[in-house]
Amino acid sequence: MLDKHYFFKDITLLITHYNRSSSLARLLATFKKQNCLFGDIVVSDDCSKTAHLATLETLKAEYSFRLITSPVNKGLGNNINKGQDAVRTPLTLYVQEDFLPVSDFAQHLQDAYDFMQERKDLDIIRFYAYYVYPYLISYKKGFSEMKIPFLSLNYTKIYFYSDHPHLRYSNFFEKFGRYPEGLKGDKTEYKMCLSFIQKKGKGLFYADFKGLFDQVNSEDEPSTMTRSNWTQSRNPLIKFARDCYRQLKYNYDLKFNK
Repeated sequence: MLDKHYFFKDITLLITHYNRSSSLARLLATFKKQNCLFGDIVVSDDCSKTAHLATLETLKAEYSFRLITSPVNKGLGNNINKGQDAVRTPLTLYVQEDFLPVSDFAQHLQDAYDFMQERKDLDIIRFYAYYVYPYLISYKKGFSEMKIPFLSLNYTKIYFYSDHPHLRYSNFFEKFGRYPEGLKGDKTEYKMCLSFIQKKGKGLFYADFKGLFDQVNSEDEPSTMTRSNWTQSRNPLIKFARDCYRQLKYNYDLKFNK
């Protein structure tokens, strides 16, 4: 066990959950092992199966989190919205249940918290991504500031925002709006990406983009996110067509899809 203790009284750990109670237990145990404590913990569940809900009640007694449930499955947008609505602290650390913080994450979270105290213009600090954000200016302590230059041709700029682990102000909805509901998870995230850029969000990105969290998808609890085959294909022709489509669509949506 680590010797140093971290207590983030101004931060609520918000975890979205759906039918992956073993993953949730692993995440909570990891934070506890790392002596990383929060002012509050909120677990927002999207109508999981009975067995998982029973496990959540057991975990609730052990970790003293507030459990926000739903009578029916309403999708990612609703799950994040109702979870964020329950947060009472100034800042929210949002983590989906299938991620695990690395051993020195708490120190980097302390740095991120300090940055948001120093700079009130920051809306988000991101800790993980599948690939590096394309337009970065070195900031400090391993973080870089995300920018969108006037001639920004790389379409992955759309991921200025991401649902991957990040720290944000708890009044996030006041500036960027609520997550759209009734859509598939990837479209829900995409809509928030558009809003974040259109409303001129500002943020930092941990430059070692896979250095602070591990994403763990076991055979017993695989990812619940599904995507069409063409978005995952490595066929060179399909990839070229996909990149061209995204370049046109993303730039069009940023300009016209308000």
